[in-house]
Amino acid sequence: MAERTVRIGSSHGLHARPAKLFTQAAAASGANVTIAKGSGKPVNASSILGVISLGVDFGDYVTLTADGTNADAVLDQLVELLVTDHDE
Repeated sequence: MAERTVRIGSSHGLHARPAKLFTQAAAASGANVTIAKGSGKPVNASSILGVISLGVDFGDYVTLTADGTNADAVLDQLVELLVTDHDE
């Protein structure tokens, strides 16, 4: 299992558009990925409703975990999506 903590770079937080990009990438990865805000309960990173329900704002920290043979590569890709400002 791989784990990363990352600060959200999207200036309006993890709203519908960046959440959609994130969940699509998580689903396509083939790995079992979760995301949690702070010390909160993790949710399935492939679920757009689960991700939006976290209420993640700009500057919040989230923790990603992934299981699978490419877990580190999957998290590298997902972290890049989360640190990018999709509202520029």
